[in-house]
Amino acid sequence: MYVADQQAGSDRISVRISVNLPAMDCKFIGIDIQDDMGRHEVGHVEDVVKTPILNPELGTAGCNFKAAFSINKVPGNFHVATHSSKHQPTNANMQHSIEYIIFGDEVLATGIPGSFNPLKNVTKINGIEALATHDYFLKLVPSSVEMLGGDTQYPYQYSYAYRNYLAYGHGGQVMPALWFRYDLSPITVAYTEKRQPFYHFLTMFCAIIGGTFTVASIIDSMIFTTHNWFKKAEIGKLG
Repeated sequence: MYVADQQAGSDRISVRISVNLPAMDCKFIGIDIQDDMGRHEVGHVEDVVKTPILNPELGTAGCNFKAAFSINKVPGNFHVATHSSKHQPTNANMQHSIEYIIFGDEVLATGIPGSFNPLKNVTKINGIEALATHDYFLKLVPSSVEMLGGDTQYPYQYSYAYRNYLAYGHGGQVMPALWFRYDLSPITVAYTEKRQPFYHFLTMFCAIIGGTFTVASIIDSMIFTTHNWFKKAEIGKLG
């Protein structure tokens, strides 16, 4: 770990999000982006894909909401909500399941430890108030992954805390939303992908062979001892 501004020269972080909202029609859903630099974008539309999904339990059409955008390297939030819709649903229901939320590069290397997509498959449906607002508090940790070929990826790990509550808008109307509030850590975690050296393979191979011979010797000794015991027993009977 070290303190650094990874991906120097870039003042933004790419974000990709995919969320299923089984009780919300796609026509009401949008994403808003805010941060401490004064950004306040309501209804971001670039690289947004909304796909209707069938909810067999409710008998209604839900929505899979995907978006790709960038955020500044300052504290802020983005939220999936109905704020940008000209017409508001009668009873908005932001119960959801998250497919992924990824910050920075997607980690392609296998076996790299870390929490690069901890919200994957998180579901807030059963036992959750239909009109609840959902708040996720994310702590982003910059990371770098040096690949075997020499390329370097710059993903972000994150941890999260969660709460839900009823949020009231103008006129006392409940206005549920799905909030992701983020802050950044000054610590960067660096990973280097390496091949295991050949001597490690030889050591493992010798250990396997040695173990095989040891087990074989034990079995042979057991068979020899048992054979001698039966042989002595037979001689005793004859005597």
